[in-house]
Amino acid sequence: MVQEQLEEVRQNIRNACERSGRKVEDVTLIAVSKTKPVPMLQEAYDAGARDFGENKVQEILEKEPQLPSDIRWHMIGHLQKNKVRQVIDKAVLIHSVDTVGLAEQIEKEAVKRDLDVSILLEVNVAGEESKFGFAPEEVEEAAREIAKYPHVHIQGLMTIAPFVENSEENRGVFKKLYELYVDMKRKNIDNVTMNVLSMGMTGDYQTAIEEGATMVRVGTGIFGTRAKIGEK
Repeated sequence: MVQEQLEEVRQNIRNACERSGRKVEDVTLIAVSKTKPVPMLQEAYDAGARDFGENKVQEILEKEPQLPSDIRWHMIGHLQKNKVRQVIDKAVLIHSVDTVGLAEQIEKEAVKRDLDVSILLEVNVAGEESKFGFAPEEVEEAAREIAKYPHVHIQGLMTIAPFVENSEENRGVFKKLYELYVDMKRKNIDNVTMNVLSMGMTGDYQTAIEEGATMVRVGTGIFGTRAKIGEK
């Protein structure tokens, strides 16, 4: 089942790239495996998936030793400062840096281990109170502050768009983040690369690709609906 659904998602990505005149290799699919058991991740791996996204540090710590070592783990959920040391040597990219203080904590832990850590700044484009992230107008100042940390490297921006029935409703959110991304790229801030735009999930990733996403985070579309808390 996972293999078929993964192939369907890949085909949708190809279609969205074609519609928007983009190259399919410019879009990375992250299989969001939160709450999913290891055999399902292995099935996705066997079907060619290499980038996996988790919301909780604990799940990366539990799954990582049980799966092939060439998997690229992405930390996509809210990250607490006290969990930073557990994940910075496991995740290739932390998508959810939502405060300067969190970046400072990442720098402190990275210094101890002489690591370089790639991050994205999470932007709350829609201004939802329930979501973490910088307001769009705070991003430049935050980026300039975080860019001073030599071990922390901003690679781009990320957003979690509102949950909507019709993906078209989020097109404006994606457009706005893309514009901010282009604007930030133009500013040429030292130690800020701006080559990753992580946006779009199962319900709206095709729209996100049409609006410039370079990474999409798809869970339900690949693995089916998530197990409820307490279910295995």
